Amino acid sequence: MPTFPAYPIDAYPIPPTGPAHVVLRHPRWWQRTGVRYGALITLLALSGLVILALVREQTGTQGFLVGICLAVLPVPMLVTAFRWLDRVEPGPWRNLVFAFAWGACAAALIAIVANSFATKWIATTTADPAGADTLGAIVIAPVVEESAKAAAVLLIFLFRRRDFTGIVDGMVVAGVTATGFAFTENILYLGTAFGTDQITGGHGAASVTVGTFFVRIIMSPFAHPLFTVLTGIGFGLSALTAQHRRARRVLVPIGGLLLAMGMHAFWNGSSTFGPYGFLAVYAGFMVPVFGLLIWLAIWTRQNELRTVREELPVYVLAGWLGLAEPFALGSMRARQLARDYAGHHLGKPAARAVGHYEKNATSLALLRRRGRRGQANPDFAVRERELLAELWKLRHVARPAMEYAARASAPVRMPVAVPWPSYGTQGVQGMYGAPGGYGGQGVYGQAGPPHPAQQQSPHPVHHPYHP
Repeated sequence: MPTFPAYPIDAYPIPPTGPAHVVLRHPRWWQRTGVRYGALITLLALSGLVILALVREQTGTQGFLVGICLAVLPVPMLVTAFRWLDRVEPGPWRNLVFAFAWGACAAALIAIVANSFATKWIATTTADPAGADTLGAIVIAPVVEESAKAAAVLLIFLFRRRDFTGIVDGMVVAGVTATGFAFTENILYLGTAFGTDQITGGHGAASVTVGTFFVRIIMSPFAHPLFTVLTGIGFGLSALTAQHRRARRVLVPIGGLLLAMGMHAFWNGSSTFGPYGFLAVYAGFMVPVFGLLIWLAIWTRQNELRTVREELPVYVLAGWLGLAEPFALGSMRARQLARDYAGHHLGKPAARAVGHYEKNATSLALLRRRGRRGQANPDFAVRERELLAELWKLRHVARPAMEYAARASAPVRMPVAVPWPSYGTQGVQGMYGAPGGYGGQGVYGQAGPPHPAQQQSPHPVHHPYHP
């Protein structure tokens, strides 16, 4: 634990970190949050019970228990990896819980029922019933499974739009959904393999269970996440597309889904390419694509941090943020230092408050970037006001921590925290062409705050939207 200087005394008290909600009208019963959550939980619970019964019927009780114990092993690693990727602007846990539950329950149930029906139909209608399983694995399974997993991404994209702002969000939601799906599928495969060994007396390295575990858990735990991440990237690109380009906003997710289906089909068909077809596809295709997506994920995360450093200075000039905050918020090391500093002096609630501050500041920077590029949603101004109000509410806790983190992580002593862009003598150039800054037009064409010399602390509600 590093040695921290004293925390400023005006950092107390710690305000709550939850967002404020304003109820404008009484929603109808089917629009109420409790009703929607209840219906969703009921649907997923029923799907889970049905999939539990189906898998147990196919594997037996012993095979089912063995399958669960083995299939759960890669889940923490995969979920942690996707959560790490989402550290710059972490989405709410409820989205990830829903995504995992949808993949493990609803998507898996759809896949089992549809794949079984399609395979039986192919076997009864074709001249080669023996090839029904192969045809189903290559043609039917990729279409059904990727469509079922993509439904979770689509639901979050439509109903949790504020939490779905770019490529990283798409990759995380899709990856966690696929992790849940792979968990249930691995239970089925590993449990069936264990049952086969029980019947045939397989033992040691030659057992079917060991071979299945090696292929599905050791070699390719990332297979399903890799496929579905392509769908998530498509939805992420759609989120970054301007509102007026409706065709592109629809076609890009469809293109990502088709790529996911194609890669899934190629992977499933690798066993038909000869004795070394699986290894050739694995080493020559899957591993390079996996590496490429890792590079894309890291590059996208660094791009988000760069956006924070480039977009937040305008709010510093308007009086909303401290001078050092864009630099601190644009560095993962400085962010961690800020949380540690607050937690060391004020406890875990303060560390959580600083983390909440960092998330809101990142969301604000990404929101402004989308606005400058013409990609803003209709609720752009409302969302900006909400984020600024949340930042202002937490400033007494977060600002000292940010200033400390900027000083501690800077390679040299800086007179200012960030390289400032030139905004001229009129202040900040507004989003819609009006100059902004102190005492003039705000960032989005509304009245800005008085200069700090004239007003010690602007009010979080009336500044700068209500003169």
